[in-house]
Parts: sequence; structure tokens; C-alpha cells
Amino acid sequence: MSVRVPSMSVLPPVRRDRIIAQLPQFYSKKAAVHTKDEFNSKVKTACQEQRTGTVGRFKIAKVIVVGDLAVGKTCLINRFCKDAFDKNYKATIGVDFEMERFEVLGVPFSLQLWDTAGQERFKCIASTYYRGAQTIVIVFDVNDVASLGHARQWLEDALKENDPTNVQLFLVGTKKDLSSPAQYSQIEQDAIELAEEIKAEYWALSSLTGENVREFFFRIASLAFEANVLAELEKSGSRHIGDVIKINSNSNNVYATSKKKQSNCCQ
Repeated sequence: MSVRVPSMSVLPPVRRDRIIAQLPQFYSKKAAVHTKDEFNSKVKTACQEQRTGTVGRFKIAKVIVVGDLAVGKTCLINRFCKDAFDKNYKATIGVDFEMERFEVLGVPFSLQLWDTAGQERFKCIASTYYRGAQTIVIVFDVNDVASLGHARQWLEDALKENDPTNVQLFLVGTKKDLSSPAQYSQIEQDAIELAEEIKAEYWALSSLTGENVREFFFRIASLAFEANVLAELEKSGSRHIGDVIKINSNSNNVYATSKKKQSNCCQ
């Protein structure tokens, strides 16, 4: 199976409703790995110095969405990307792919959203696309206790292809609109306990009504962006983001100049 990935050289402009100026808040403080109220000061300073253009190697983050069959992974992605909800459910075969562009603190940033199949017979195909993920979203149905119980296995499978120290985890309960307050209260307690155990941030939402969907993806984009910027700053040491960009963009020119000098010396 092949998945067509849009060319990164030709991208549409960032939609006005995809602009992030402040760090979106968590769903529940007791189930949030990051409880700060604002972006890291280093990240804000770096973005102020280089507010436009492509920001080096941290302009994209790969997000894989895993979970049991029919828990609502595709509906979740479609609600955010297309603002649509299709009641005629069709199981994902292998993987599907969506690209969403944002502007975070004035800097372009994109999420690659990989929607993976929940059927056992497609696991082998889907798992080949797990590698290189920066965010793992484990989805369960808040009306199906068994789907929550399977979350650990989905996480284990996803981490086989990724470094556990370099990924951010989210545990997401879907179909909240179908759950009564009493039913939801019980499974939320279990979900939060699991989230704390696996060090994931917990969210509950509804793809049908759109409740918390936008906020959830904005949270993913913001935390992924911040993590990537901090990692790049650490690699570049004292250099600023703008310097890194200039170095990257001028590397070919430097190489060409060097070759020219070598050629002149040999004449």
C-alpha cells in the first residue's frame, strides 16, 4: 500500500483559524503532563527573532493516531481537518494521511496526521508507518471499557518503532456525547489513572458535536512545536534560530564558493 504525501515545496497559506498565539490549555490539570500556562520563554524569544519564513528542521511534526476498530479515529481527524462528521462509517485500510498547517507564535508549522487501521489484519501494514512519530495519540471509546483496556498494547506497538524519550503521548476518549454523566465519570477515573501511569495527557471529546476537538489539536500542535524548537536550540547551541535558517539556506552557496576557490587555486 502506498500513501501519497503532499509536496512540501508548494503549500497553501495558513488559514486564519489555525493561528496560535498563546499556549492552549490542558483538558484536566490532574491528567496533564505539561501544566505550564505559557510557551517556554526561550521559544518565545527565538520566534520573535525569526517570525517569518521556514524554520529550519522543526517545521513539521508527525502524529500517529492508534486505537481499536471503530473508536472514532477517522471521525476525529475529519472533524478537525474538514469540519465534517460522516455517520456512514468505513473502516480505514492500512493508513490514511492528512496535513494540517498552523502558524505558531508567528512561525509556520505543520502536523502530519497518520490515521492508522484498528483491525488486527491491518496492524502489520499500519505499524510500518509508526516510525518517526513525535506524537502518539491513543484513542478509545468512552462507552467501551475494553477499548481503554487495549490502550497499553497500542502504545507498546507504537513505541517499538520510536524512542520513548522523544515522543509526546495523548490518551483520548471519544464519543463523549453518547455517554451519560454517571457512565463517563467512572471511565474518566480509569482513563486518568492510565494516563498518569503511561505519562500521557488525557482528553475527552466528541467528533459529532466538535466538543474539544479544535482545542485538542491546537494543544498537540503547540506542544510539538515547542518541543521541536527547544531541541533545535539545544543542537545549535548559542546560535539563534535565524542563524540556523541562514546557515541551512546558504549551505549550497558556501559549498559552491569553496569549490570555486579550489578550482582557481588549481589553475
